[in-house]
Amino acid sequence: TTRPRCNRSSRTLVTDAQTPYREGAGRTRPVSTPTSPQTLLVKNVALPAVRSAVMRALPRRWWVAWLAAVAIAATGCNTAIPRPSPETLKPIVTLVPIPTTSPPPSTTSTTAAPTFRLIGTVVTPDGTPLDDAPVSTNGSTAITGPDGAFDLGKHPTGPVTVTRPGWLPATLDWSGGDDPLVIRLEPRTVRALRAARDTAADDARFSNLLDLAEGSNVNALVFDTKDESGYVLYDSDVDEAHEIGSVSAVYDPVARLAAARSRGLYAITRIVTFEDAVWSRKRPDLTLSGRWLDVTNQETWSYPLALAEEACRIGFDEIQFDYVRFPAGRDGAALRADTASTEDERVAALAAFLAEARARLHALGCAISADIFAIVLSAPNDQGIGQRPEELSEVVDAISPMIYPSHYSDGWLGYANPNDFPAPVVANALDDGLPRLAGTALMRPWLQAFFYTADQVLAGIAEAESRGLGWMLWNAHGDYSEAWLPAPG
Repeated sequence: TTRPRCNRSSRTLVTDAQTPYREGAGRTRPVSTPTSPQTLLVKNVALPAVRSAVMRALPRRWWVAWLAAVAIAATGCNTAIPRPSPETLKPIVTLVPIPTTSPPPSTTSTTAAPTFRLIGTVVTPDGTPLDDAPVSTNGSTAITGPDGAFDLGKHPTGPVTVTRPGWLPATLDWSGGDDPLVIRLEPRTVRALRAARDTAADDARFSNLLDLAEGSNVNALVFDTKDESGYVLYDSDVDEAHEIGSVSAVYDPVARLAAARSRGLYAITRIVTFEDAVWSRKRPDLTLSGRWLDVTNQETWSYPLALAEEACRIGFDEIQFDYVRFPAGRDGAALRADTASTEDERVAALAAFLAEARARLHALGCAISADIFAIVLSAPNDQGIGQRPEELSEVVDAISPMIYPSHYSDGWLGYANPNDFPAPVVANALDDGLPRLAGTALMRPWLQAFFYTADQVLAGIAEAESRGLGWMLWNAHGDYSEAWLPAPG
C-alpha cells in the first residue's frame, strides 16, 4: 500500500506513487525539497514539548491521534487524514468506574432455619427396644437397629413419624434440641373374626359379617388366601400356583379388602404353609411325610413366600402363617421313626423360615404372625413339631396359640373334660406362655367359637382382654353370633 504524505507546494496529501522521482545510478529516489526555518523550529522544539504534555495528560489513543493532527497542521497540510473504512473499526469499550461504597443492605432475610441432630430410640410401652421401625422427618427415613436406635442426622424442627408392622403408628412434634428422643409405640390390639372360604365367596354372608363387626368391638378380619385344602382361593399371579394346578378362585380379595377398609377393619390373611395336599402330589420329592413338605429344604419356602408377598401387595395388613410346623400325629410319628432330627434343628428350621418371611414382608409394610399349638406354651419341649415360643417370638410380630379347650385331653388341669371350662384353660395357657416370649412379638390367641354357648365364648375373650391381649375367634365355617361378641368400646 502507499503511505499518504503532505505535498509542500500544493498543500495536499500525496502518495509515494505521486511523488516526483529523480533518476539516479540504477535506481530512483524521491526528490528532496529544502526545509524552511519555521518547520525546523516546530519540528525540533515545539512538537516535543507538546507531545510530552499530551502524553502525560491524555490516554494513549487520544494523544496519538492529536499529535498526528498537530504535525500535519505544522507542516502546512490542511487536508484531512483519510478515515479508515467502517469494516476496519473496532468497538471502543467504555470503562465504568467501580463504586467505592458498599450497596445498601438487602431487605430480604436469608437466615436458614436452625438444625439439630435427630437421634433416639423406639421402644415398647415397657421400654423394650423395637427394631426394624422406620422413623421419618422432612423426607428422610432411618430404620431402627436391634437396640431400637436411629440417627437421622441434622434437621429443622417439625413432625416425626414412626411406623412398625404390628404396632400403631405414632407422630410427634419435635421441637429440636440435642437430647435423644425416646418414642414409645403402642401395640395394635386385634379383635378379629374369620372370613372363611364360603363367607368370602358370598356377597350376602360377607356383608352380614361386616355388619356384625361394626356392631361390636371387633376391629379386624382374618381371610384365607390358601387354606387346608391346598388351594389358592383367588386368581393369583404366582406362576407356581398355576403350574401345580392349585388356583381355585372363589372370591376377589381386592373387592373384599375395599369393603373391609370402608368399615375401618384391619385385614389379615391366613396361608396354610407346610401341609399341602396339592403341592405334595405334584412334588413328592419335596415332602417329609404324607402331605407335609420338608421345612428344612429351602426350595419349599419359595411358593408360600411368593403367595405371602403377593397378598401384601394386594393390600392385606398382615400375613399369618398356619401349619408352620413339622407334622404331628401319625405322620409325625412316622417321620421321627425315619429321621434323626433334633428338637433344636426343628426349631431352627422354622425360625429361619419365619425370619426370611419377616424380612420380605416388613420391606413391603406387612406384619407377620404364626399360629402355634397351644400345648407348646405349657410343655417344656417342642412336642416334636419345631414350635417353641422363645425362638418364634424373636422372628414374628404376633404369635397366635390355638387355645381350644376341646382339643385338650381329659384330665388337663385336673378337669375331667377341659372343654367345659374355657376360662381356666385359656387363662392357664396364656399365663404359661407370656413369660416365655423372648422377643417383641405380641401374644394374640385363637379362641374357640364352636360347640360353645355365648357365655363360654365371652369367658375366653374376657381372659385375653384382662391381660391386655387381642384375640381371634375360630369358627371353621365363619358362622358367628352377635351374642358372642363384646359391645363396641
